[in-house]
Amino acid sequence: MTKSGYVTILGRPNAGKSTLMNALMGEKLSIITNKPQTTRKRVLGILSDDNHQVIFLDTPGILDPNYLLQEKMMEHVNISVSDADILVYIIDTDDDPSGKKLFGLPLVAKSLKKETKKIILLNKIDLSTKEKLAPLIGKLEQMELFEEIIPISASEGYNIESVKRFVFDNLPEGPKFFPEDQISDANERFFVSEIIREKIFETYRDEVPYSTEVIIEEFKERDHAKDYISASVLVERDSQKPIIIGKKGELIKKLGLLSRTAIEEFLGRGVFLEIRVKVRPKWRSDDRELKRLGYSLGDE
Repeated sequence: MTKSGYVTILGRPNAGKSTLMNALMGEKLSIITNKPQTTRKRVLGILSDDNHQVIFLDTPGILDPNYLLQEKMMEHVNISVSDADILVYIIDTDDDPSGKKLFGLPLVAKSLKKETKKIILLNKIDLSTKEKLAPLIGKLEQMELFEEIIPISASEGYNIESVKRFVFDNLPEGPKFFPEDQISDANERFFVSEIIREKIFETYRDEVPYSTEVIIEEFKERDHAKDYISASVLVERDSQKPIIIGKKGELIKKLGLLSRTAIEEFLGRGVFLEIRVKVRPKWRSDDRELKRLGYSLGDE
């Protein structure tokens, strides 16, 4: 009998959810930056062996939404919670040593009431000590909500195998949902757009990355030439367009080079990448625009 199920990873922005997902998968599926709120949609990773299939769901960081895009992001978290056979909570022990920030969020409180297996991971223990962690561990044990409390370092790979072992042991019995060689349900266009978005977060400062979205306008695989990819970077205001382009086009050239290098590494083949900048006023608060960009439920 095989075991399979959905495992949803929950936490605040920058807690290390995407780093954990990539470590569990042994593949870079979720983009990672040092800025919070990088993940906007849930990212699905499929881990299979002869007897198990785990469908990991990396979700946006849980927050109190300030505008429509963030509301849509939290909808993706909610549906991921409802889909879950196992809930994995992750706490940044450096930023939230008491756990108050995580457990003070209404969406987290709601998810804790779900009758399913739960595990909590204390991340970034390489930045902490046993003495600092002891009160938090004691509090979590008193809550009696979690089957296991596991200290980890997602970036260092510490205790990742313990997390996998818990997941494999607690999956429900059932058939595999996906072919064994499939690692995600998303297509190459999605991952290419995410890579470009990651490089935007790495290249630009302040609010600018949060005001951007990436659309893959064209993606042509070519037999005797590099693949052709045309991408548009959306911004909300006219004043942001020259910021993305930079003086004499230097910044957009840098963005293109960083993106192309990472895309080629991901795809395992050469690409020719063109990036343009377009202004879409207030797209983060435009319901029709967000639906077109795949943020409404059912449009992933």
